Amino acid sequence: MVLARSPRCPVRATSGVRHDKLFPKTNSFIKGTAQPLADMDEFCGKIKAAKDAQSDDDFVLIARVEAFIAGWGLSEALRRAQAYYDAGADGILIHSALRVPDEVLAFKREWGDRSPVVIVPTKYYATPTEVFRDAGFSIAIWANQLLRASVTMTQKVAQQLMVEQNLLNVEDKIVPVAEIFRLQGVAEHAEAEQRYLPQNGGGIRTVLLAASRGIELGQFTKDKPKCMVNLQGQPLLSRIVEEHHSVGIQDITVVRGYKKEVVNLPGLDFVDNDEYDTTGELVSLSRGLQELPQDGQDWIIGYGDVLFKKYILQMLSGVDHDFVVIIDSSQHRQTEQIRPDYVACSLPDSTQAFYQHVDLQQISHELPEGEICGRWTGLLKVSQQEQQKLRDTLNTLLQSEQVRQQGRMPTLINELITDGYRVHVLYIKGHWLDVDQVEDLFKAGSF
Repeated sequence: MVLARSPRCPVRATSGVRHDKLFPKTNSFIKGTAQPLADMDEFCGKIKAAKDAQSDDDFVLIARVEAFIAGWGLSEALRRAQAYYDAGADGILIHSALRVPDEVLAFKREWGDRSPVVIVPTKYYATPTEVFRDAGFSIAIWANQLLRASVTMTQKVAQQLMVEQNLLNVEDKIVPVAEIFRLQGVAEHAEAEQRYLPQNGGGIRTVLLAASRGIELGQFTKDKPKCMVNLQGQPLLSRIVEEHHSVGIQDITVVRGYKKEVVNLPGLDFVDNDEYDTTGELVSLSRGLQELPQDGQDWIIGYGDVLFKKYILQMLSGVDHDFVVIIDSSQHRQTEQIRPDYVACSLPDSTQAFYQHVDLQQISHELPEGEICGRWTGLLKVSQQEQQKLRDTLNTLLQSEQVRQQGRMPTLINELITDGYRVHVLYIKGHWLDVDQVEDLFKAGSF
């Protein structure tokens, strides 16, 4: 580190370590015995200058002794440590390149408690930490393990990017950019987030429909609704909520029904559809929307039993259209699906579609194979400007008793299209899971 005698360049660290080596400093494990040490008197002068420039009483200066690294032995290590301590060092860092702690333990026995002693057990990492505690060392620094771990992960991610040529399977495994800004602690953090990050969820409220039992899951839903089925120690709904929180969506309303008392996760707003057994999901949606405030936020409407990778919610949050749906273009007709919501669109998924506005034309499980462009994933975004239109259309549909009893979200979306509203399509390929059957529970456990 560099310390300057200038009030215009104050020392802002809480501690600093100086090495008794000649500039430029070389890693201690690269031909350590061939590396010359700094002149002891000159180094003591640097310590005195640093302490003289100190303006913060909490600042601590540790003198690092490299005598063992250079092969000069215990006597020289003790001689230098004493000189540095007398010059004003607050503590001593004693370093060794051996794979056993013999040298540092010998130093501590001779040095005693004259000052705190710091060690860096990079080479002798197999020594139990309790040995260092018993010997009286003040601090053990695991210097490069985190760096080496980051190299391992960097190489793994780079290899995955080379093979897959995209970030879809990587993004959920790494920290968001906002965390990098937080760790930096820079004053420009908030400004940088506004400038470089999509504002995912800052003005979005989610409604999750979770009133049904999920009878297809049999014994798994005997005493709890499908949304609360356990997945590796946490409810399915909890996983869904975490994904929303991870992209900044905090306002979440859950419409519950079957065994509603079990649906009690903290931090959520709950609305009950006590007629869940005799009404369709559009009634649940109506109940949920009735409780939402007119606060200018966009809506995302989804289900309490559908998992998504984080990037899908980020993508949906960042699109500026009145009505937006997520379509999986990799899913066409499959016999094992229960009432799949196939879609017809103005353009099938392709490189060309990526650069054009794609409209949803219809959702139906009865579409001919040649018209299917994919499958609706259960997500609908509604801008705050068109929320009243959604409410009005929903209320009109619910005047039909058949719709009240059996009406599903595709009925509502198709009605919006019939009324002339454009529903924008965002295509994906996989990375979501609709938990409908028992085998889906096993898939969800590793999703």
